Amino acid sequence: MLTDPVLRRRLGPLVRIAPPPPIEPLASIDAVLLSHLHADHTDPRSLRAVARSVPVVAPRPAAPWLRRAGLADIRELSAGEALTLRGVRVGATPAIHPPRRAPLGPAAPPVGYLVRGAVSVYFAGDTDLFPAMDELAGAVDVALIPVWGWGPSVGPGHLDPERAARAVAVIAPRLAIPIHWGTYALPWARRTPEAQALPARRFAELARRHAPGVEVRVLAPGEHITV
Repeated sequence: MLTDPVLRRRLGPLVRIAPPPPIEPLASIDAVLLSHLHADHTDPRSLRAVARSVPVVAPRPAAPWLRRAGLADIRELSAGEALTLRGVRVGATPAIHPPRRAPLGPAAPPVGYLVRGAVSVYFAGDTDLFPAMDELAGAVDVALIPVWGWGPSVGPGHLDPERAARAVAVIAPRLAIPIHWGTYALPWARRTPEAQALPARRFAELARRHAPGVEVRVLAPGEHITV
């Protein structure tokens, strides 16, 4: 399952600073999970390249807009709902994040996803801490937690390293992997690997302090692990 795929070299003012993903594995995906409709998470051009005919799970009521963008098989979920894809349960979880695609685009309440197969994986999407996060405690093997963004700071509806570490302490997964850093940046941003990785490293330090029983793995964009 592919989450929020954005594959282009440029996206509005943003430039890709991570290596481009290999295209071949994307031809065998079973589904795409979209957390929300913001342009840096839902890119119609990227979706048409990888998901014209595979199921796309998206927050309700995104389906009409996504169909007009050229996608065929849209499965809508609201927080608290679930569906099954190829024997894997995909449940939508709450998220705290602005719902509208700027400036006058469609709106759909953002969600995260809890995917349950041989292991359970929580993909938070874009969110801040939310009251029902403690309901995930004990249900997550792997947590994919956003820790930053593409600008010099994060605004409302995002986790920074400190709040992301607090989220991990609440969820208590077996493994936490920081995401949403080091892939896109503004053209004038510092692009050294050390500068780009600072939020992820800071998250790892804080997570080990707030949740010492949780394993933390920092993967550079393009790296992979087998769980």
